[in-house]
Amino acid sequence: MKFCSSCGAPVALRIPQGDDRERFVCDDCQTIHYQNPKIVAGCIPEWQGRILLCKRAIEPRYGLWTLPAGFMENGETTEQAAMRETWEEARARVEITNLYTLFSIPHINQVYMLFRGSLVDGSYTPGPESLECGLFTELDIPWEQLAFPVVKETLQRYYSDKNRGNGFPLHRGEIIKHPARPV
Repeated sequence: MKFCSSCGAPVALRIPQGDDRERFVCDDCQTIHYQNPKIVAGCIPEWQGRILLCKRAIEPRYGLWTLPAGFMENGETTEQAAMRETWEEARARVEITNLYTLFSIPHINQVYMLFRGSLVDGSYTPGPESLECGLFTELDIPWEQLAFPVVKETLQRYYSDKNRGNGFPLHRGEIIKHPARPV
């Protein structure tokens, strides 16, 4: 950030009085510009024992598979964001079941909230952000072609819970950056 969005004057990175971390502060009007993590909301869309995945038609990770998910918009709940992202990426309608994973990814300033959901009618087709979509069993998942570590971690926990037959508890944790792996 170089300029204040309130008055257009230059900003400087410094610790404001009464704060404990650096923020961008306007040199003229003294507005403090807070930058906070972004919420990513998404869904594990289930249909007849399979889950819906989308092959990305956009960067980052073009051509790799993922769960339908994306940044939350102002004015919507996390559940609404997960349903909207599923519609945008797979033209599929879902009913949200429950929050399944909550992962912090501090090195990219994101928090992922992934819900379990049921496809309303089993129909789907690629939206503008997807090259293709498909329903997968555990054995069919393209594990080495998943776009993001958070998706792989979520699916591993999902199938572990499913195979144990003890329900789907809330999982939470942190995804750390591995030097040799892209996020």
